[in-house]
Amino acid sequence: MTKKIINLIIFICLAISLWFLNYEYPQDYFYKGFLTFLVIAIIYAVLKIGFEEVGVKQIKEPKSKYSFKKTISILFMIFVAAALVGIWIENTESIMLAYGLMAAGIVITLQDFFKNFVGGVTIFVTGIYKVGDRIELDNKVGDVIDIDIMYTTLMELRAWVAGDQATGRLIIIPNGYVLSGSIFNYTKDHNFIWDEIVLPITYDSDWKKAYNMIMKIVKLETSKVVQAADKSISKLGEKYYLTKRVAQPAIFMKLTDNWIEFYIRYTTEVRQRRALQDRLSRKLLKTIQAAPDIKIASTTLDITAFPEVKMQQA
Repeated sequence: MTKKIINLIIFICLAISLWFLNYEYPQDYFYKGFLTFLVIAIIYAVLKIGFEEVGVKQIKEPKSKYSFKKTISILFMIFVAAALVGIWIENTESIMLAYGLMAAGIVITLQDFFKNFVGGVTIFVTGIYKVGDRIELDNKVGDVIDIDIMYTTLMELRAWVAGDQATGRLIIIPNGYVLSGSIFNYTKDHNFIWDEIVLPITYDSDWKKAYNMIMKIVKLETSKVVQAADKSISKLGEKYYLTKRVAQPAIFMKLTDNWIEFYIRYTTEVRQRRALQDRLSRKLLKTIQAAPDIKIASTTLDITAFPEVKMQQA
């Protein structure tokens, strides 16, 4: 800040000096020089001292601060150039052409800035997501830990880590993405999702018994979640057009060439998906292993005979 104040004082002093020179020795060059440094001082005070300092205090994320400062610097140079053209060039057509080129330069240079700025305003106004939400955008999944006017910061989930668990890496995504990309919000207005476990059993197993055993375990383990999910779905239906959704667990069967597949569908809290899946998997495995007439299927090869190999001496 101190350095910027010194720069502003220098610009003002140069403007005053040229004004005195023009007053004592009237010259067009002195007068235009005075206007030049006066305009530079005004633009510098507004952009670099006023707008930049206020904006930087509102932005927490270092990358956003850097981008913001860089954008202000580019704007400063463009406005100064435009002012110099207006002061020093007397040909009207040349001035209009120069201003046109500068306007095009502003649009091209700041298109990402304005896009991110508008995206940030859109996020704050519409509440597409907020800090604490679990979202997916630009093929990245994470928990929102910060939103500023230019960028959204996520604590990354998945990637090389199995399940919905954090990697420890931060993802910084430009807010402009919300204007053209799809956003998946796992926790907006509703904190529950449906999940599935696929369990294959052999054809010689007692599939009816397996069905009843699995359903009993899943109902028992998800009973409290189902009650909370039913209430949440009812509230969701008051806000959106929502066809009837059932939070109760269900099992769907599929016959394949090798085994019978049970698709076990159940409701879980968003942040408990992996923990509940682990708990269900352990109990299902323990119960099925204790049942002699139910076997979990796997891909195996049964070799029933070996071909006869004849050796011939050369």
